[in-house]
Amino acid sequence: MRLTVYLAGEIHSTWREEIKEKAQALKLPIDFVGPMEDHDRSDAIGEEILGEQPNAIYRDAAASSFNNLRTQVLMHKSDLVIALFGEKYKQWNTAMDASAAVALGKPLILIRPENLHHPLKELSRKANATVETVNQAIKALSYIIE
Repeated sequence: MRLTVYLAGEIHSTWREEIKEKAQALKLPIDFVGPMEDHDRSDAIGEEILGEQPNAIYRDAAASSFNNLRTQVLMHKSDLVIALFGEKYKQWNTAMDASAAVALGKPLILIRPENLHHPLKELSRKANATVETVNQAIKALSYIIE
């Protein structure tokens, strides 16, 4: 069995590479997909497709349309979503993607540090599993495939 896993969460750290490397080291049959990780490209995609926008609000709206389209297509094709809530960056996109996974009925593994237990308690109860580390998420993936 081969799984497609959507990796939702902030794009400013290397957590995705860590998951991919650990899955590869364990020879887990997983294809990983996720949001555009090139932040500048993600911000500019609306203008790249539609042309120059009149101001920053329209630029953001245009980019959001295409980033949401990408997320929806890739999440629909995924068997499972892993959403990482880190401590350093604002987590609005992670919350949106995790909520979309729940709404789509996609199995969801939530990664969040213990100190984010309280602010994420409702979302955590909607997830299929909540863990605190990437290593725990990898163990969960291994168990699914076992």
